[in-house]
Amino acid sequence: MRFDLVLFGGTGDLAWRKLLPALFQSFRHGSLPADGRIIGVGRGAMSDDEYRALIAQRLAEVEADKRPSDAEFARFAQHLHYLRMDLSQPADYAALRELLQARDADTVVMYLATAPSLFTTVCEQLGAAGLATERTRVVLEKPLGHDLPSNRAINAAVREVFSETQIFRIDHYLGKPSVQNLLALRFGNAIFEPLWRRENIASIEITMAEQLGVEKRGEFYESTGALRDMVQNHALQLLCAIGMEPPISADADAIRNEKLKVLQSLKRWTPETVIRDVVRGQYAAGQIAGKPVPGYRQEEGVSPNSQTETFVALRTEISNWRWAGVPFFIRTGKRLAGREASIVVHFRQVPHAIYRTPLGAANRLTIHLQPKDGLTLQLMAAAQSQADTGGVQTLSPAALDLDFDQRFGTERVGAYERLLLDVIAGRLNLFVRADEQEAAWQWVEPILEAWQQANARGESPRPYVAGHWGPGAASALVARDGHSWMEEF
Repeated sequence: MRFDLVLFGGTGDLAWRKLLPALFQSFRHGSLPADGRIIGVGRGAMSDDEYRALIAQRLAEVEADKRPSDAEFARFAQHLHYLRMDLSQPADYAALRELLQARDADTVVMYLATAPSLFTTVCEQLGAAGLATERTRVVLEKPLGHDLPSNRAINAAVREVFSETQIFRIDHYLGKPSVQNLLALRFGNAIFEPLWRRENIASIEITMAEQLGVEKRGEFYESTGALRDMVQNHALQLLCAIGMEPPISADADAIRNEKLKVLQSLKRWTPETVIRDVVRGQYAAGQIAGKPVPGYRQEEGVSPNSQTETFVALRTEISNWRWAGVPFFIRTGKRLAGREASIVVHFRQVPHAIYRTPLGAANRLTIHLQPKDGLTLQLMAAAQSQADTGGVQTLSPAALDLDFDQRFGTERVGAYERLLLDVIAGRLNLFVRADEQEAAWQWVEPILEAWQQANARGESPRPYVAGHWGPGAASALVARDGHSWMEEF
């Protein structure tokens, strides 16, 4: 298949850290269509060879096992080209049109790895230049808007130029093999789906924890915060994968219809429930891996009086027959005690105990997203060497552990690699539809409004020491339901 991938922001951070390494890996694996061209777009003047040299230098900085050898890069570089563009100038889009028409590829992908403020401009210019043909697909990176009105405005502007089936709103968490295995676990195995309901599950927690701070992104993070950066998109997409009903098929809209129903079923927020069920925090100075790190307000680009949250924990419920009464806990934050992304399904305790078990012990399924990728199922088992106590046997937790990286090895495909190949092939299953995004923004808007009012009253996020698991209020949040975060067991 002949394809052209036009990478707007082709010299930017996202391009060299994520997109071009992913494209190289697909080239190395033999899954990138051979007759393809990748056109990096940037503001600076540069020849094709200069662009290739720049990308070679950048790829030398990625993880060792993902770095190309000189011979590999020489072959991959033949796919790389460069075009200087001022994204506000129609004449530059005319030059892009000439470049694309000279080759007349089967598929043209416009990847907007730019600031979201440019999405509308670029799409309008593509339409005016006649570049939004039926063979064109456009990829939009998050964040898609700052709130519900801005999200609607961007989507409306993009749909003036492209149809919904041409728009690929990317959330790289959906490309993670472990997230795809979550759907396979639920809908490809008969043993789990009958248990996946309120009668058997006591609670579900979603954790996305980072040890890193905001690094050099302080100015960006000041206008974003953890709720917009992680909860509104990544966390809610994971919640949908856990909570959705079985779709009628693996078709993209069948899956996305079920995810939308989950978002529409989430309990709505009131000012009172935001105060009770949402914890926002901000990291203070502390230590990570034994080294001192500054507090958020001391980071470059951050206001010394910042009220931006770097941590969010919340409790919510899905109001339908399958999940009524089951608490879902979401937690995300920066400068926490570990780097961990996981989903933990806590099953109910046995209805009538005939064995001794540790206090609070029950079956637990942990779906590891990062850095480990796999599943751990905690069961209760009897140790043969253990003596009975008073005629009643004592059980202990025992884990069944499946490491996907060890099981599948070189067959594993990274998130961006999978998503880029899906865009080229036109597969929409792992991308977010406009109505999903809108429903997610509608759900988080009352939290943002409540925090604005709290800021006006002089109430700041709860401080927590860097290197810890967030404010103590996050532990109290789950304790109200008789639960604990996994690391507290």
